[in-house]
Amino acid sequence: MDGDMNLGISGRTASEIADSLRQLIDRGALRAGDSLPPVRTLAESLGINRNTAVAAYRQLTQTGVVVTLGRGGTRVAGRSPVAQEGFAADSVLRDVGTGNPDPDLIPDPSRALAGMAGRPVLYGEPVIDPGLEQWAHRWMSEDLGGAGPMRLTITSGAADAVERLLAQALTRDDGVALEDPCFLTSMHTVRLGGYRPVAVPVDDEGMTVEGLRAALAQGVRAVVCTPRAQNPTGASLSADRARDLRSVLREHPYVLVIEDDHFSLLSQQPFHSLIGPDHRRWALIRSVSKFLGPDMCLAVTASDPETAQRLAMRLTPGTTWVSHLLQRLVLAMVTDPEVLAAIERAGVHYAARNAAFADRLAARGIATRIGDGLNLWVDLPVPARSVSERLMRRGWLARSGDDFQVAGAGPSHRLRLTVHDLDDDDAEQLATDIGAAVQASHGRPAPAEVG
Repeated sequence: MDGDMNLGISGRTASEIADSLRQLIDRGALRAGDSLPPVRTLAESLGINRNTAVAAYRQLTQTGVVVTLGRGGTRVAGRSPVAQEGFAADSVLRDVGTGNPDPDLIPDPSRALAGMAGRPVLYGEPVIDPGLEQWAHRWMSEDLGGAGPMRLTITSGAADAVERLLAQALTRDDGVALEDPCFLTSMHTVRLGGYRPVAVPVDDEGMTVEGLRAALAQGVRAVVCTPRAQNPTGASLSADRARDLRSVLREHPYVLVIEDDHFSLLSQQPFHSLIGPDHRRWALIRSVSKFLGPDMCLAVTASDPETAQRLAMRLTPGTTWVSHLLQRLVLAMVTDPEVLAAIERAGVHYAARNAAFADRLAARGIATRIGDGLNLWVDLPVPARSVSERLMRRGWLARSGDDFQVAGAGPSHRLRLTVHDLDDDDAEQLATDIGAAVQASHGRPAPAEVG
């Protein structure tokens, strides 16, 4: 475009200008790589304050519609594919970055299916099956004793719950505090919703106090936190860290706090919450997908009554309430002693396999902190991209930490690995190949690479 205003950018406010540019892109008048007018040119043409033009470009940058290239100006972004969780499509490599549970450790639902049907549910009836509601109330309330009054909502998984919670509370360009590095689905949900992601660093004890304080100073309206088995790092909130974060949030009682306790029944760590007794807007989400399988699309959300009421309005009977057949199946499984024992064994298995692989890496000079969850977060002495590229030539597909960055401050030196389903021989080979890839990235001689 190069400063030519003939394409018809219009508007007096930042939102109006951003909408005008979106329409030009949607119509094809602007395409990927096209330049937008400099801020000063745009402001003079529209007769607006320069800061308004800056805010319009900022809105589009935050949602990925345009990119700012410094002296290269602002250009329309390409529609490049974004990183997704799960198996990589169309790859012949051994995928060790999936983030998936082991299918052999997911309980078989066939026995529970036999007696769960019951009476059909009709329009206008309660959206939560009574049996599941009673069980879920006990499950959630035992860890939320310090919070205020609680109500339950059932959604089609944790991502569905987060999306609906943000949508009922926020408008475009509102700030959302996200852990950095962050779970991919949370990043996509925030960006596609048009919200403003604000990075909060994560260390070994979870979300940092100073990071949260800085995000609140930037005016975030919501905080999304993983209290244990944080994905990708495996970090869990310590009791001290949770207490300190609650102290910071005490001055911001109407900021929506969303806790995604995705690993729940599998976790080897105690639960510590950010939600204090006087906090007014909060939600704790627990999905069953990690222990009953990703295809069991159901999550329980406990929240304050007002948040629950708003969330329920987005799950009205006759539109998108969660199947009562699915609710009854989940209840039958989570109240079966054999299933619960299998879930407990699975949690121990994931922890043991991750610890064994960390020992293999340590033997090759690569120290790895063992967190909780399905993955290992491996600290490398070299950029992770170079290691993952060399691993591809050795037949492995690993996930670079760059994919999980919110702030994007330089190349990541981390790999996220899903290794719990590797047998000992494959685990040994992967550890050897990672060691060789690190050496080669350092410019040292390494065993021959294939491919």
